[in-house]
Formats: sequence, structure tokens, C-alpha cells
Amino acid sequence: MTEQATGAHPPQPRPRSGGPQSVTVEHVTGAQSLIRSLEEVGADTVFGIPGGAILPAYDPLMDSRRVRHVLVRHEQGAGHAAEGYALATGKVGVCMATSGPGATNLVTPIANAHMDSVPLVAITGQVASASIGTDAFQEADIVGITMPITKHNWLVTKAEDIPRVIAQAFHVASTGRPGPVLVDISKDALQAQTTFSWPPVMDLPGYRPVTKPHAKQIREAAKLITGAKRPVLYVGGGVLKSQATAELKVLAELTGAPVTTTLMALGAFPDSHPLHVGMPGMHGSVTAVTALQKADLIVALGARFDDRVTGKLDSFAPHAKIVHADIDPAEIGKNRAADVPIVGDAREVIADLVQAVQKEHAEGHRGDYSAWWKDLNRWRETYPLGYDQPADGSLSPQAVIERIGQLAPADTIFTAGVGQHQMWAAHFIQYDKPATWLNSGGAGTMGYSLPAAMGAKAGAPDRTVWAIDGDGCFQMTNQELTTCALNNIPIKVAVINNGALGMVRQWQTLFYNQRYSNTVLHSGPDTAGKEPNKGTRVPDFVKLAEAMGCYALRCESPDELDKVIEEANAINDRPVVIDFIVHEDAMVWPMVAAGTSNDTIMAARDVRPDFGDGQDD
Repeated sequence: MTEQATGAHPPQPRPRSGGPQSVTVEHVTGAQSLIRSLEEVGADTVFGIPGGAILPAYDPLMDSRRVRHVLVRHEQGAGHAAEGYALATGKVGVCMATSGPGATNLVTPIANAHMDSVPLVAITGQVASASIGTDAFQEADIVGITMPITKHNWLVTKAEDIPRVIAQAFHVASTGRPGPVLVDISKDALQAQTTFSWPPVMDLPGYRPVTKPHAKQIREAAKLITGAKRPVLYVGGGVLKSQATAELKVLAELTGAPVTTTLMALGAFPDSHPLHVGMPGMHGSVTAVTALQKADLIVALGARFDDRVTGKLDSFAPHAKIVHADIDPAEIGKNRAADVPIVGDAREVIADLVQAVQKEHAEGHRGDYSAWWKDLNRWRETYPLGYDQPADGSLSPQAVIERIGQLAPADTIFTAGVGQHQMWAAHFIQYDKPATWLNSGGAGTMGYSLPAAMGAKAGAPDRTVWAIDGDGCFQMTNQELTTCALNNIPIKVAVINNGALGMVRQWQTLFYNQRYSNTVLHSGPDTAGKEPNKGTRVPDFVKLAEAMGCYALRCESPDELDKVIEEANAINDRPVVIDFIVHEDAMVWPMVAAGTSNDTIMAARDVRPDFGDGQDD
């Protein structure tokens, strides 16, 4: 992959010092100043929709030769596309919307970016400054609304402030723990005359992210690693954000400790590596979940001990000491107390840990994990990930997703919505490289997959992008297929169509006595009395996709599976949608029921693992 595709940081504006510099000064409107600022910070793609308050900015945008605007069909699509672009390229994603409902439609992707630490700049128009607070037409206090879900936000009412605020916004979004910021600009500020000069003087008092870890804490962590009997490297999305995957591989191989990568960290460490024991959490592998439970040391790197990983918190990893490294000091100790807290960028932390562990080895201190690996390998062999083929000969959703992964070109980017298909995509596609798996982890946003794929493809046009989506998620944002068709963004979409809100239906099967309240999405039996999922289809996803300018296919039989996927892979001049009609009763396993201890993990329905230690039978 290119440096850009692996997530290199974009060039950032630097504060002006007192020395001589070349400063460009232009007489422009506030709107022209905004577009010039976007050009100077390196933004090359903006996803958005115009409207009254932001309209002044769209006029000079039309003349820009450095910023491409992609006209989406819904602001939520713009936000998720900006996220996908950011994750695929490592640059800051940019979305733009008008005031009121345009801005509030961005709230979901902003919240999603906040939960998953995605660098995003959302630019919104606002009513004229004199009208703010009067309940003017299409007015909404988007700064107040988004305050809890942004790293920072600004209301700009003076045209001369626009360059400085845009420079600051991109700096804040992309440094420290990445995340979303919002810049709300009043219409009169966009229309006013001003001067544009670059670079601006940034003013960010108090914003100084700590990147270099404390040497004493690194030494303490290294001693714990070499002294442990059952260590686990618990790797979160922060390792991807800091481009620390090469350093992580060195540390893992140096220590010989098992590695588990969270849903947000898939690809940070190769799935195929013998030290990798899988994904932890509610639907994690038996080996990964059990390794954390029985560990005597957990080294958490860019992870946050969220509830989906820990299960019932007070029963999580009861015998483990905790080394917790994160660039965000607020995360350390938030859910689980740390014995060795380390504040710093994951790349620097891991690089320093490598040196400290090497020093420990040189002094004769080396961990013996042979008994630990004996247990791990036994669990891995006894409880591998797998699935059953439907007895009626219908399509297995797991098989569909697995074959898409196996037949995809090298360096394919996969996005997923939320639910069963997301977990199957996490389990049955192999991720060996960073920036190949994009999903909504913290917020669990239905509708994420398709627009995120659109943004990823816009940012990395030379790479294949597959969106793995459920029929429920697909119906939330599929209008962006039109955007893809009209803007030459040829993504591929696999709709895993089981006719239901699959994960909710699974919970109803397991916990609500099979009372399927409001989870059925298909239209019911047709006049010929066929089964609901094989009768009249409302909507018919093939016809829907074709109406939006896509090539569309349907697959209902295992015999057709490879042919259909290969046909989709061969089409690169337009978006492709495949409607995979799959068995509705397939479930995601393993599973830890919500609110219970990870010790209660089920490998499959009614299959409780026996770990052979007399404690968990």
C-alpha cells in the first residue's frame, strides 16, 4: 500500500512565529476564504449538500480546482463518507451541510466519529449572526447540540476568523486522540468582505497532547511483561490510528505473548499470524475471550476496556495486572484501574516498550509462556470459529461473507454495517493489513456501511471496496448508491438479506421466547404460498439498485455463489449490488450474553466450553 493508504498524517498548518515568512494576502469574501483555507490545509474531497445558510460557500467551491465536492443524497451519508475517506487515507475527512436539519442530520456520523476516534471536520452554515437565538428559519444550535460529541467546536461570526478556525479544526481533529470537530459559520460571515492570509496564527491554549510516554512507566511495564506467566497484548483501534502496526509486530514477536485485536483494531496485527488468538468481546473467539479472563497480565494498547470487551466489568480478568497505554488520559482507569498507566501515542509507547523489553532480555529476564501457549493452543484447536450449513440447502450468510473475502483482490477495503453481518465479516474475512476493515464499533450505527464504502473508494480509487451490509442497514442509506453511480465511485455492495433485523431477531430467539416483535422486514408470503423470504420482495433490491444506476445481481443458491462474486469483482465501471438471499435462522457464535461475565461464553448454542481446569465446567 502507499504511504497515504496506510494512514499517514496529512501536513498540518503550523503557528506563525516572529521570523520572516511568505504570507499570501488576498481580498475575498468569507466564503472564498473558507474554500481557500480548505485548499491550504490539504482537503481534496468534501461530501455535502447545499442549503440556504451554507449556499454562499458553494459558489466559490464551484471554482476550486483543488477541492472535489461529492453531492450526497442525505447529510448522514456525507458524514459517514467523510469517516470512510479518513480511515482509508489517514487524512481528515470533511463534510458540509446547511443550518437546522442539514446540520442535525450530521449528528449521527459526528457521534460515530467521536466514539471511534475518526478525524473529521464538519462544516455547517448557520443563520445570520443577528438572527441567532431567535428561532429563525432553519436555525438549530448545532454547537450546543454537538458539544458532548466533538473534540471541540466553533461558532464563527466574523469572516476574518475563518482561516484560523479552519487551521485549528484540522489540527485538533488529527492530533492527539483523533476525533470530530465542528465549525459552524454564520451566513453573514460567509458573505462579508475580508482578507485571506496564510498561514494563520493558531490560538489553542491548553491543547498539548502528550505523545512521549514516561520512561519509568515503560520500564515498569517491561518488567511485568518479562515476569508474567500468562500475558496478553490487548490491542485497540489506537494502534491503527497511530500507524503503530509495524512496531506492534516487533513487540509481539519479541515477547512471544498472544495478541488479541478488538473489532476496531482488526488488521493492526495479521489475523494469519500464529500469535494472534482472535477478536475479544461479546462475539469474540473463545480463545481471545478466555485468554483475557485467565491472564495474569493485560497490556492494553490504544484500547478502552469497553463493555462489549469486558462483559460484566467486576468479573473481567480477575487475576490480571493491567498495563494501560493510551494517548487520552481520560481513558486510563475509566473502566478498569491500571497498575501501570502510560499516557502517550501508541507508536512511541510500543517502540519504547520494545527497547525496554530488549534490555530486560539482555539482563537475563525473559518470560516463559510455554504452559500458557499449551492452554491457548488447546482452546484454539477445540473451539475454532465455524458455522453450520443450512439443512435446507439455502445460502449460509457466513459462507457468503467468507467467499467474498477469499475472492476479493489484494488490499480490498471492507466496510460493514452493524449486526450479525458485521460480526460474521469480522470473523470470516482475514485482515492482515491496516486500513482494510472499516466499521461502526462504539456507536453501532445502522446505515454506516454503504456511505463509508463510498468515502473509502473516493479516497482510495485504486483499491477494491466491498460494503458488507444487512438488509436492515442497507435500507437506511442506500440512496447513496445514486451518489456513487453519478460520481464514478464503483463500490461493491453485498446485501446479506435474511428478511429480518438479524441481531435483534437472534436476541428474541434466545431471550424473548421466539416472539419476533417488529423484526421481520420481508413482505410475507406471496399468492403462490411460498415461504416469506422467497416470495414477493418488497423492496426488490435488484430493481432498486438498477433504478439508482447500479449493476445488480441476486444469489439464492450455494451453486451460484462464486460465479456471482467473481462477476461483481470484474465490474469496475459502476457500483455493483448483490442481493444474497440467506437463511434467516443463522446466528452469531460465540456469544456472551449482555450484562454477564465473560466466563459464561457459549461457543455455540447450548455449547459451554470446558477449559479443562476444573473451574469452568
